[in-house]
Amino acid sequence: MVENHVIELEDITAAYDEQPVLWDLDLNIKKGSLLGIIGPNGAGKSTLLKIILNLLSPISGRIRFSIDGETSPKKARKKIAYVPQNGSVNWDFPATVSDIVLMGRYGHIGWCKRPTRADKLIAKEMLSRVGMDEYEHRQINELSGGQQQRVFLARALAQQASVYLLDEPFKGVDVQTEKIIVDILKDMQTHNQTIVVVHHALQTVPLYFDQVAMINRQLIAAGPVEKTFTPENIDKTFSPLQKEHMTDGNNTLI
Repeated sequence: MVENHVIELEDITAAYDEQPVLWDLDLNIKKGSLLGIIGPNGAGKSTLLKIILNLLSPISGRIRFSIDGETSPKKARKKIAYVPQNGSVNWDFPATVSDIVLMGRYGHIGWCKRPTRADKLIAKEMLSRVGMDEYEHRQINELSGGQQQRVFLARALAQQASVYLLDEPFKGVDVQTEKIIVDILKDMQTHNQTIVVVHHALQTVPLYFDQVAMINRQLIAAGPVEKTFTPENIDKTFSPLQKEHMTDGNNTLI
């Protein structure tokens, strides 16, 4: 592996019910990058995260890891935290906000052991970081969508991972929550943590990310935002109709 890469995907092909959703995809994720994954609906963006996490096995291809010196896939994946899409979570599950965030500590303490005082302090600190410490005793299903998303980010932060994968964290959230999440992600990057975000709003790509990967079942382009996020690559990635639905209200993409 290249020294500054934490994850390398090579010739990845994946399918659901024998229908390909990714094919021959190559992507290198650099240590300390804030990488936006963009593409149309059905392009394979969420599938890509699931393959990295081993939630879905590719038909072909290989994945290499080098996270804090760990090259074993099993050990390296323990250093990855994941924030799923808001809509994929069962919010009727009876749990308090504090319970949800403490789940981020079980990778350290094991599911059969009780959280220690130190674990609870870490959970409380992460809730404070996302501005949700006042809600720690509330049921998760009593919160708004934006508040729920902040809680799940706090759970990921409580894992104290080195790589973070977020699947559309800004979808359906309020402006305040979006700003809080962006500020946290940028602060994490200053501490050399690696963040990969599936993203849909094209107009904010240059504001939020330093690296971008543009995919439509295959990799169209990847690299620094200022060199990669070009009108030509946008045209290759999105159809005109899809671009129209991803403007900022003024029909301006960038």
